[in-house]
Amino acid sequence: MSIFSHPDFDNHEGLYTFSEPESGLKCFIAVHNTNRGPASGGTRFWSYADDTAALTDVLRLSKAMSYKNAMAEIPLGGGKAVILKPEGEFDREALFTAYGRAVEKVGGQYITAEDVGVSTDDMRVIKTQTDYVAGLDDGEAASGDPSPHTADGIFRGLEVAVKHKLGVDGVGGLIVAVQGLGHVGYALAQKLKTSGAQLIVADINQEATQRAAEELKATVVTVDQIHAQEADIFAPCALGGAINADTIDDIQAYIVGGAANNQLKTAEMGRALMDRDILYCPDYVLNAGGIINVAAEVSGTYDYKWVDGKLEGLRVTLQEVFDRSKSLGRPTNDIADEMARERLKLS
Repeated sequence: MSIFSHPDFDNHEGLYTFSEPESGLKCFIAVHNTNRGPASGGTRFWSYADDTAALTDVLRLSKAMSYKNAMAEIPLGGGKAVILKPEGEFDREALFTAYGRAVEKVGGQYITAEDVGVSTDDMRVIKTQTDYVAGLDDGEAASGDPSPHTADGIFRGLEVAVKHKLGVDGVGGLIVAVQGLGHVGYALAQKLKTSGAQLIVADINQEATQRAAEELKATVVTVDQIHAQEADIFAPCALGGAINADTIDDIQAYIVGGAANNQLKTAEMGRALMDRDILYCPDYVLNAGGIINVAAEVSGTYDYKWVDGKLEGLRVTLQEVFDRSKSLGRPTNDIADEMARERLKLS
């Protein structure tokens, strides 16, 4: 298949492939759009079924980053990278050193940060090879792991959603089903619990669910049943595609909103949620807190007040999406896409 005929190709400005047999590096870096500034988005380190799956992921994720950064109104374009996790044993430092060289070769069109499977330790290794990296925990403008800021933005957005959908202030007393307890998912669960929500959780990592049960008094269910729980909010915080033809009829929540990127398996799932009177919080609007924090770091002078202002701006943008959706009778994901393309000056 030609890249230009790939169903997820959206006039991406650049797609880079890198391979280094010595370290085991195989990766894609996709630059979707730089109208607002250099492309930025995290690097995902994952065991993909094959390179086609990795290519699909990087194309979809980089486009979502363009939309996310536009909706957050930050001076960054959209990009993403995925590294195919080698099978068997490998030298992690050598691999991420090689990846840093790959980022450097893109020449500043792409600035990387953490995503699934990548840590601040990995960022330090990448930094030895390139300056086009954020999410560091040392340096003049360093702000560390952006995950807590992502969770903060999601929490603020969910407060908007429950007010819009349920007419209540805050999440106190509500039941939230959290799918995935990684860095963002667990941080979100903590904020929800502190604010009085009851938690139902699931993750493939039993240590994470046990911790949630002990620390947050969460009810633990299996990963194949978390979406079907009797809850007020379903929060997908694992990988994408949680809302699909196999799961959508089982969802009992009034609101869907979480940390995962590309939560809708297809755009049509947004209409299906709307038809079932379920309010969907478009993922790239809700989960933009991390990239907002990265943008502050990239600026060279980290300012928390600026970050906080942008996080508050997410509330306003999300409310506008909800209001337009209600007024026009169109799914929230369609409205968000339209708004993002307007801000990107795309036809």
